[in-house]
Order: sequence, then C-alpha cells, then structure tokens
Amino acid sequence: MRRNPVLNTAWRVGVFAVGATVLAGGLVMMVTPGPGIVGIVLGLAVLATEFAWAQTALHRAKAAAERAKQKALDPRKRRRNAALGATGGVLAGTLVVGYLAAYGFDLPWNVEDLTFWN
Repeated sequence: MRRNPVLNTAWRVGVFAVGATVLAGGLVMMVTPGPGIVGIVLGLAVLATEFAWAQTALHRAKAAAERAKQKALDPRKRRRNAALGATGGVLAGTLVVGYLAAYGFDLPWNVEDLTFWN
C-alpha cells in the first residue's frame, strides 16, 4: 500500500479523518459529560500511527497524565481536597437550609389545596 501513491494518500486521509473525529469527540467531552481524556488519547493514538506530530503530542499527553496522577496521589493534596470538599458541602447545605427557612418549602403530600395537582 505504501508503494502506490494513491492508496497511501487515501489511507492517510482515512486515518486522519478517524483520528481527528475521535480527538474532536474527546475535546467536546471535556466540557460535556463523557470520558474526554480517553477520547483525546485514543484520537492521538490513531493519528500517531501515521503522523509524527501526533506521536509527539501523544507522548506529551502521556507525560502530563503521569504528572497529574502523581499530583493526585500526593497525601497533602488529597487531605486538602477532602477538606475543601467537606467545607464546600457544609456551606452548600447551610445555604439550602437557610433558603428553605427563609422562603419555606411545602412537600407535595403536605399541600392543602390540591386543585393544582388535578
């Protein structure tokens, strides 16, 4: 296939189309629900089979992922993140309770006027 210029170009275009689609899906999933990092790495892996620039980007992404893993496993940062999460949860709970105390909240089974539900 490499000897025939037309087949080689067609193969590279196909690999680029598939890799770019998976990569774009991964980028979209970074801001929407889904495994964005996995999509980015898979897209770069597909592209790296044919393109040197993608292989370089894949190595950099793998190195960044390894650094992020090491940071996440640092005990001091884990304690800090747990403390921040607990503080944020308590603050959010306090705000919800304060809002409900100020404005009230009637549960559907405690509503006296049932005309709304009919």
